[in-house]
Amino acid sequence: MANTLKGLYIGGQWVRTATQFDDLNPSDGSVWATAPNASLTETAMAIGAAQEAFPKWAALPFQERSHFMIKVASVIERRKNDFVEALRYEGGGWIGKGMFEAGYVPEVFHAAAASNYASIGEVMPSEHGKFSLAVRRPMGVITCISPWNFPGVLTARGIAFALAAGNTVILKPSEETPYTGGLFFAEAFEEAGVPAGVLNVITCSRERVQAIGDELVDHHAIKGISFTGSTAVGRVIAARAGAHLKKACVELGGKDALIVCDDADLDRATSAANFGSFMHQGQICMSVEKVLVHEKIFDQFLPEFIRRAKALKVGDPTRDAANIIGPLINDRQVARVKDQIDDAVAKGATIALGGGVNGRFVEPTILLNVTRDMKVYKDETFGPVVPVIPFATDEEAIAMANDTEYGLSSGIITRDESRALSIANRLETGMCHVNCSSVNDEPHVPFGGSKASGMGRHGGRWSQETFTETRWITLDRGGRPFPPQF
Repeated sequence: MANTLKGLYIGGQWVRTATQFDDLNPSDGSVWATAPNASLTETAMAIGAAQEAFPKWAALPFQERSHFMIKVASVIERRKNDFVEALRYEGGGWIGKGMFEAGYVPEVFHAAAASNYASIGEVMPSEHGKFSLAVRRPMGVITCISPWNFPGVLTARGIAFALAAGNTVILKPSEETPYTGGLFFAEAFEEAGVPAGVLNVITCSRERVQAIGDELVDHHAIKGISFTGSTAVGRVIAARAGAHLKKACVELGGKDALIVCDDADLDRATSAANFGSFMHQGQICMSVEKVLVHEKIFDQFLPEFIRRAKALKVGDPTRDAANIIGPLINDRQVARVKDQIDDAVAKGATIALGGGVNGRFVEPTILLNVTRDMKVYKDETFGPVVPVIPFATDEEAIAMANDTEYGLSSGIITRDESRALSIANRLETGMCHVNCSSVNDEPHVPFGGSKASGMGRHGGRWSQETFTETRWITLDRGGRPFPPQF
């Protein structure tokens, strides 16, 4: 029997909606829960509640806001098993992925709490001896639109720092994960005793996403937007925000490369490639989507990479915890991945491993002989499919890694750290990890991309900069002379 979610969370109250939508288990398409389907009426209520709550929340002493963030973290830590269970059914993830998320999310709230104890401005010299200050102040009401692939981590990242800084938030999670990306957080905030209206959560069906999303960007009371999702949608949101002169932090897609140099530790390299390519079925913006291997070690690397990938068990993670490769999130994503495989094969690529599609389950797939004219070379895949491509020189590897509109993350495997830094400085990515996978995240670091992978940064003091406004304030003690004519 399907679960019935409580309702929208607006102004500290659970609000029932006239209609609901089905929240599906991606493994088998069954209805896991029925979720509240917000209209523009409820959206307006949420905006109003956030507006009303902002002055009082912003005026709280910073340590009190931090204490609330710590209380939220404690609730989530206590409810870890609830979250993992829901994530397996709603998000289709391996239990190990769920355990990681459940452990990481509280750390985001702890980091947000700690950010309030860092400097929020600076004292600057002044020509006339003024006391000249650059200070940061909360913006007001922030919209956070979060994705389905890591709904816990990416929701927490979008809301925790904004709230700690003194903003109020309206959270709209993906229609694919309305509970783990949204209403679970509402439950945690309610239990933690966070004041009403500070966090508001609205969920809606796919059919209402555009109208609700437009309102959460365009409304005059919304002062900033945090969006994590596809580049196509991110472009639209950034453009709408820009038209209204609003700050937008958008973290978008990727086509991330792992460069394996000829001096690489092969065990480390193949493990990093396997994890980066196939963790959560490749449904991560930072996933390795090109493995570039030096031609001198290509014949050694490939069999070991295949061996590791072949060992990953495919199947419904709700039926067997040993199933590491679960379903893709929906049929649209399956069709996209299958199209890339078919296109590559039709144009001359060969399948070294996998290629099979069974319902929403796609086998870990390794492609060879991939060329620039293939979709899998240039388009984000967001599935367990990766080309392995040889290169002869570092310059060639750098060119192939940069040969994309995206610029999110990257990885380099080499024993030569000077060589690694030289390569890293020429990669057009917001992040780069030496002797590690492209899939990396910590709550206090500047997370974000360049080119079509987004703008702005999440994490630590960079989130503070994203979700606050800088103001210049001076205190003149009589030092500045005015012209005698005045």
